[in-house]
Parts: sequence; structure tokens; C-alpha cells
Amino acid sequence: MKAAEVDWSMGSAAARLVDWGTAADVGRRLGGPGSSLTAVDRARVREDLAGAVPRAEALVSEFTGLHVEGFRSRAWVMSRGEWVRANLLGLQRLLEPLAQRMLAAHPSRSDIRRKALGAQIGLLLGYMSKKVLGQYDVFLPPDDEGLIYFVGPNLAEVQRRYGLPARDFHLWVALHEVTHRVQFGGTPWLLGYLSRQVNAYLDSAQLDTKQLVEQLKRATAEIRRGADWRGGGALLLLMTPEQRQLFRRMQAMMSLLEGHATFVMNRVGAGRVHDLDRMRRALKERRRAGGIERTFQRAIGFESKVRQYDIGERFVSAVVERSGIDGLNLAWASEVNLPTLEEVVDPDRWLARVAGS
Repeated sequence: MKAAEVDWSMGSAAARLVDWGTAADVGRRLGGPGSSLTAVDRARVREDLAGAVPRAEALVSEFTGLHVEGFRSRAWVMSRGEWVRANLLGLQRLLEPLAQRMLAAHPSRSDIRRKALGAQIGLLLGYMSKKVLGQYDVFLPPDDEGLIYFVGPNLAEVQRRYGLPARDFHLWVALHEVTHRVQFGGTPWLLGYLSRQVNAYLDSAQLDTKQLVEQLKRATAEIRRGADWRGGGALLLLMTPEQRQLFRRMQAMMSLLEGHATFVMNRVGAGRVHDLDRMRRALKERRRAGGIERTFQRAIGFESKVRQYDIGERFVSAVVERSGIDGLNLAWASEVNLPTLEEVVDPDRWLARVAGS
């Protein structure tokens, strides 16, 4: 279904809170079409990924010892606009409970506010649509289980810009995204845990203006006392103690997930993917930004996402070096075994707690 065919005005609370049509339009316009692909090029990318994804699933499962139940992983090669649309639909579903609470407290929502929120969301997703190569959406409806997104124009842009072998590059990217699918498919409790954290965070959102003002006053006082406002610190200062705890748990879990996926894609890719080192350097260079773009990346948390890859990969590498894949897989045994933020930067501390229990 094309973006223009989506009925963004469906009668949900989220649709009364945000103008999703505006979000889709802004995101699509900002993202642009990207690198042009001929019909032959598009067919080749689809064919490559149609074969790469199931191959990647078999390789990742063998390497990690985690196995997926249910539908096999499969690729959807999409445009930037289609990626924006898919993520807007997911965000709309995710925000529905919060929207219901907000509308119960403040039933009247002006069209100006709805459009402003839609434009802000569209701005964020439009920018990200130019950066994303692949994505596993954990909150997909059951009928779409196993579906993995790949943004065709972005893959083509990176492959052409750095002169990478296309088929090997597609397999390498597929290994990362399929690892996410295997993480959740092979760990039945993980999706429920993530959903509870997200729902708890949304439930803790302050809807009262006076409470928000008090949080701002408290944050100002903490900064004056020397609290660190860098690297996401300012965001934490504006949170309640409960929100901070939830945020730190989410950061720790995402560092594990992203670090594990990066570690697996490189270990499994070694010997199977040509020019692996050049691919790693190419992605590192692509993530590097300066000037206004870097400021924007900080504002939307893009830099934090990149740090999650690096810190998480160092954690996973250290654990595997000390105790092998079986030692690392203790993290998937239960939610109490997930590393804290302090343990992510101190793998020995995590191993002492989990392996000794």
C-alpha cells in the first residue's frame, strides 16, 4: 500500500492527537527519493536480499545458538517514503494509550497543535529515512512477523559511494538486522519486557503543566549543583526519578541489542563477506557529521544511538573473549540477567553477578 492510500484520519485517539497526514507529507518531502534505481537495479537488490535474509538467519542462529520460532525472516525493500509510512503506522499504534490519557485530560486539541506535532514527527523520520539501511520492527502486527525493512536507495547510495561489492554488502547488512529478529524470536520474554518498559515510560509522562514546571525547576537546581548535562544528561535531568530508572534500563538493553548485532554481523561476516574492513570504515565515515547536522543529531539522539553500537560491541566482545558465546547467552536467560548501564561498561562486573549466581 502506498503512503497516499493510508487513511491517516482513522478514528483513534492518536489520530486526534497528531496530524499523521502532515507527518507523512513532511517526512516524505524531507527524505526525498534518494539515489535513483533503474528497474533492473531494483530487481537485483530485491533478489539479493531475498536470498541474503534467509541465509543470514541460518548463519546467525548457528553462531549464536538462538533459534526463531514461527515465520522465517523475509525482506521488504522499500523507498524512503515507504519507510516513513511504516514507522508512522507503528508509532501511531504505540502512542494510542498515551493519546487516550491526554485526550481524557484535555479533550480539545486544535488543528494547529496537531499539525505542529505531525510536522515535528515528520521532520525526525524524514531525516532518519536518509540514514537507515535496514530495520527490524519489533512491534509489527502478527501477520507481518519476520518482515525486515531495507531502504533500497540508501543501500544503493552507500554501495556506489564507497565502491562496495553489492551482494556482499547486502548480506552484511542483512546479518545485523536478522540478528535483531533472532534476539527477539529466540528469547520469548524479551518483547514482553521491552513492551512493559515502553508502556511504563509512557504511563509516567507528566500531563500536568505544574508538574512539568516543577521538573524544570529541579533540573535547573541540579545543573547549578554541577550535574552533568552532556551526552543526554540534560534529558535525564528533566525526567522524574522513575523515568530516569526506566530510561537507563532501556539504554542498557539497547546497548546490548545493538552491540550484539554489530558483533555478530562482523564475526559471521568474516570469511564470508569480501572487503569487510572497508565496509566497516565506510559506515563509520557515513555516520560522521559536522556543523548543523551534528547539532541536529545530538538533539534527536542519533549520537547516542551510535554510541550504543560502540559501547555494546565492546561489552559483547569482552564477554565472549572471557566466557564464550554460552557465557554471553546468559543475558538471554531471563530479564534479571540483562546488564545494567554500569555493567555494560564493566563486563567483568556483569559476569561476576550472572555467572556466579
